[in-house]
Amino acid sequence: MVAELSALQQIINALTGLNGLPVVIVEVVVTTIYTSLGGFKVSFVTDNVQGGMVVGLIIIAVITIGTQIKIDRSLIESSGFLEPSLLGWQLIYILPIAILTNDFFLSNFWLRTFASKTDRDLRIGVSIASGAVFCILMLVGVTGLLAAWSGAWPGDPPQLGSIAFFLLLEKLPGWVVGIVVVMTVSLSTAAFDSLQSAMVSTGSNDLFRNRLPLVYVRLLVVLCIIPVVVVALKSPSVLQIFLISDLVSASSIPVLVFGLWDKVHWWTGFEVVVGGLGGIFSVFIFGTIYFGNAHAGAKLILLENGLYAQDWSVFGAFLVAPLGGILFGIAALILRLSFHFFLAKYQHRRFDALDKPEPRLEPSRPYSTDDGMAPVEPRAGEPSSASNKDVEEGHVASHHGPKASLRERVASKWLKM
Repeated sequence: MVAELSALQQIINALTGLNGLPVVIVEVVVTTIYTSLGGFKVSFVTDNVQGGMVVGLIIIAVITIGTQIKIDRSLIESSGFLEPSLLGWQLIYILPIAILTNDFFLSNFWLRTFASKTDRDLRIGVSIASGAVFCILMLVGVTGLLAAWSGAWPGDPPQLGSIAFFLLLEKLPGWVVGIVVVMTVSLSTAAFDSLQSAMVSTGSNDLFRNRLPLVYVRLLVVLCIIPVVVVALKSPSVLQIFLISDLVSASSIPVLVFGLWDKVHWWTGFEVVVGGLGGIFSVFIFGTIYFGNAHAGAKLILLENGLYAQDWSVFGAFLVAPLGGILFGIAALILRLSFHFFLAKYQHRRFDALDKPEPRLEPSRPYSTDDGMAPVEPRAGEPSSASNKDVEEGHVASHHGPKASLRERVASKWLKM
């Protein structure tokens, strides 16, 4: 959320020269209102708007490059962007780890996963989205090089490289820039409402276990957005915000993924929490050793120098974070199992910490069947056939042991919401 609002503010300032604060406040208010009225379903509608706006911006960017941008060939060699560099080789590792783990960390992606009707629909959607995102990111990434070689970046006064794409569009006529501003706000709004819906869902389900009325959860989210706006307006760089979240996710996600593997049933939330915190602590240890003092090691967690430190500090941080998280998670597992082992010996009972837990049989929440027809709701006082069917299938599964499909696990997840 902080990165989204910070980017919007910087783009408004770059394209119009106006203060971006009013736009940020209006976006937050409007998003909160229609998300509260429409719930998570409205986010699917704005996703379509977001896709259309992205395509529109790409078309405008292509027209801009073809008609307005003049490449200064002398800047190509002086920029050094085509020369091999230490940072370039480091990014081959840093970017995949940072982006992949951060996508695992985003609740709005998981909500869309759980909302898919079937496994097949999920695979098709992910495949199409992956191809589209690859092409879009390739086109948008090239505009950074073109902005530098045409003199649009860094500009006067110097602007951050994270908005180089919009610095190219600034060369268009004023009425086109106005359209770009509207499209940018629409894009930001569509992304922000997904994050807001995910925050409401996470707070309601994971924090309060659906015991707190949804209206109060939404009020708490609104209260959380206030400091988000303040931090977004004060943040110096969108890239630094993303890097901090990437480092946190790189520490937490590897140990979390272990828990998604059915064979590793003995991996619990204790290992995930200890591993995530241990990964961040490992970055501090690495920074302290690398720089020779604890203060610099603590600053490495915040990545104050961004990606452009011209040393091995950032690379080392993203290498140590997942490895340290896994090692701390394994250490936590050994500690927990040792505790349960000695406790079982003391209490003269069998050591059962490695036993596979019995599947819980819970009434199913209605969802679409394989043939596309929704189950019929029972009348008052009648038993639910869907629930009985789920219980029977669960009973058979517990005896014959077939592996549960992704859709069944998704349905089980919905039961807890």
